[in-house]
Amino acid sequence: MATPGQWIAGARPRTLPNAIVPVMVGTGVAIGEGGFVWWRAVLALLVALALQIGVNYANDYSDGIRGTDDQRVGPMRLVGSRVAPPRQVLAAALGCFAVAAVLGLVLVLVTQAWWVLLVGAAAIAAAWFYTGGKRPYGYRGLGELAVFVFFGIVPVVGTAYVQTEQLSWAALIASIPVGLLSCSMLVVNNLRDVGTDGESGKRTLAVRLGAERTRALYVACQVVPYFVALTMVPFTPWAALVLLSAPLAVLPVRAVLGKAVGPALITVLQQTGKLQMAYGALFAVGLALVF
Repeated sequence: MATPGQWIAGARPRTLPNAIVPVMVGTGVAIGEGGFVWWRAVLALLVALALQIGVNYANDYSDGIRGTDDQRVGPMRLVGSRVAPPRQVLAAALGCFAVAAVLGLVLVLVTQAWWVLLVGAAAIAAAWFYTGGKRPYGYRGLGELAVFVFFGIVPVVGTAYVQTEQLSWAALIASIPVGLLSCSMLVVNNLRDVGTDGESGKRTLAVRLGAERTRALYVACQVVPYFVALTMVPFTPWAALVLLSAPLAVLPVRAVLGKAVGPALITVLQQTGKLQMAYGALFAVGLALVF
């Protein structure tokens, strides 16, 4: 039976910036547009966290029962390492999705935006079918696209909307760098596992591109967010605050370009998460200070 510490490790805490940063940035937009509602922001954060942890457990379950986690270099997998029965990990994933659905329904009820139900259902479906089902799209190189949409565009625009009850161009533009930084987390994960994924038949984007082009993709996902943020400076000069986080990109980019492999990329993943959090916090502040 898995220990509480192993369950926490299985939730992959280092991926949680993917949930936290979009909500911070969306809330920054809401503050800048004069529509901040703190408890709606908290609910949006809880939804995002539940979905992120749910997708991590779901991936653990689906990859584990397929055997594609048997030779992984990265953090422990509950099913692949045989410390938890698949049915328990599946139950944990479904429980997280249920929490996200209930909290999301509260936001739908208070905003009366029933179309958000469809967005929420799509997010849960995307979380499950990333590695679940008969034809998981994560095995066909579409994982990064889904991350860009569901950990970039959807949560940033959605967080701003449930507070202001208006769709915002600022939120849409702000979601682009957030989505790219979320993608960089997946890119470095898949770069680390490119060898074992290829052998197990998991055709991630990294497997399809090859290691060298995947390294270039990672660098692009780190650099382009700064250029996008700077396009917003004419409307909110404080968006330039994101430049203060740029030094945090130096070490992970240098490591990736320096051909880091295996365990060394776990350190890159940690550094990428720190950069993502710093960028997100500074960007959120810059968007909030639009006036």
